[in-house]
Amino acid sequence: MKFLDTASVAGTRRTADGYLVAEVRTARTGLQDYAGWEVGKPEKQVVRVYRPAEQVFAKDSLASYAHRPVTNDHPDESVTADNWRDYAVGQIGDEIARDGEYVRVPLIVMDAAAIKAVEAGKRELSAGYTCDLAFEDGVTPDGEPYDAIQKDIKINHVAIVKNGRAGSQARIGDGASTWGVSPVTPSIADTKGSPMADTLRKVMVDGLQVETTDAGAQAIEKLTKDKADLAAKLADAKSEHNDAIKAKDAEIAKKDAEIDDLKSKVLDTAALDERVQARGDLIAKAKSIVADVKTDGLSDAEIRKAVVVAKLGDAMKDKAEAYIDARFDILVEDAAGSEQVREAISHLKPVTTDSSKAQQSYVDRMTKRSA
Repeated sequence: MKFLDTASVAGTRRTADGYLVAEVRTARTGLQDYAGWEVGKPEKQVVRVYRPAEQVFAKDSLASYAHRPVTNDHPDESVTADNWRDYAVGQIGDEIARDGEYVRVPLIVMDAAAIKAVEAGKRELSAGYTCDLAFEDGVTPDGEPYDAIQKDIKINHVAIVKNGRAGSQARIGDGASTWGVSPVTPSIADTKGSPMADTLRKVMVDGLQVETTDAGAQAIEKLTKDKADLAAKLADAKSEHNDAIKAKDAEIAKKDAEIDDLKSKVLDTAALDERVQARGDLIAKAKSIVADVKTDGLSDAEIRKAVVVAKLGDAMKDKAEAYIDARFDILVEDAAGSEQVREAISHLKPVTTDSSKAQQSYVDRMTKRSA
């Protein structure tokens, strides 16, 4: 969990290079009060946290101060090698020592703007650190009860701030970013008439006005913004989903139309047989008129025109299709009539008259005499 502790800058001096150096007492042992909601216990108004000396002055904890960056105000994230150049204005030295119930550290501010701010009155230092917060009831060696103990304390950075949050006028959320939480002094159990009440912020939450601390207001504003962002993303997702459905529906409708079009172009078996029969009849009629007429690759209209032109001459080439159809039908009728005449003649027998018989008898007699 991320925490903040605050102390004042003391004994500052300038180096020959213009840097600002100072020594400051930072973390201390003992009890500190925290708001329950800031340390994961919203059901408690105040959580009493114990910082035992064996944890504050542990070798690893003290070593974590050395060479940590100094920042101008707390950043919104932990300072790391990836963002050090963005936040650091100086650093802590390596001569870390115990000073009574405090930890004393040397620091140097190397950024001109930060130095100017310190010399103009920005003289509070706030240590940003992480620790394991163990919730366990107990009693300090001085006989004071506590609700939790800080363990494995590790420093991340030390920030130069305008107003610290751990003084008698401090309260949760005052003058700090969202980096961590700081102790409250005195107890916030009764805020009526307290200076804290004068600095509460009013925030609208779902149409209701609530009063909260700066940190609480920041948290609410962040959650509200996150909620709005999620709502916007959801609306965009719904819009994209609806557009995708519309596009798919249009695609399906197009496919259905293509299928229906293809179905309308496919002939059933009976219709196909009828068209084959009609084509065969037309070719037969054409060849009955012009036996050597070419029909391959020609449409029905082209076959009729070819027959009429072949039969009646090139003058028929420019005639209208209706005229060609009529002349073709006439030729078909004429061809059918001629065929009937030929068939009748083929069934006729020679007619024998009396004179022909007499002539034949005479021929026969003369033939016998000659013999």
